[in-house]
Amino acid sequence: MRLILLGPPGAGKGTQAKRLMAAHGIPQLSTGDMLRAAVKAETEIGLKAKDIMARGDLVPDAVVVGIIEERIEEPDCANGFILDGFPRTVAQAEALEKVLHHHKMDLDAVLQLEVDENALAARVEQRVAESGDAVREDDTVEALKKRLTVYREQTAPLVDHYREVGNLVTIDGMQSIDEVTQSIQDALSSGQGSRIRAAG
Repeated sequence: MRLILLGPPGAGKGTQAKRLMAAHGIPQLSTGDMLRAAVKAETEIGLKAKDIMARGDLVPDAVVVGIIEERIEEPDCANGFILDGFPRTVAQAEALEKVLHHHKMDLDAVLQLEVDENALAARVEQRVAESGDAVREDDTVEALKKRLTVYREQTAPLVDHYREVGNLVTIDGMQSIDEVTQSIQDALSSGQGSRIRAAG
């Protein structure tokens, strides 16, 4: 089962990724974790990324896609994987498709968690109000609004891209966590999206 999780910050992708990992026995691939692991392992592409990051530059798409390509060849990805946080742009999606095609792999589904952005801001406000601890800089309504703007500009076009490809599955992310999980499982087992294989 090869999946991509799409949705704005705060939509609950991380929570659902953990549940999908447990249900299907497949790893969640985080680009940040993969970059750090490649740098630590001193792979050829990891060393390239290390030099780029040491200069304070953004790691280019080609390097990130190369690290993903290395990662999906590892044994724990034999039955599939979940990508969360990548691709972020249509260009990255197209690069990923070339890599998967090269390895004779298909995406089974792109799961879009659709949420009300105003409700997301209210959720953050409530979390801040209920927390007696110091609030993280990236966990404020202002920070969320900035991240949502970036998401709308860069990542939201992926929805149309994957709809055209034919493997987009839209899930109501405003349901309870358990209801979202059930909706995802129902979609995967019923074969929504042209390439879903329920057997994984």
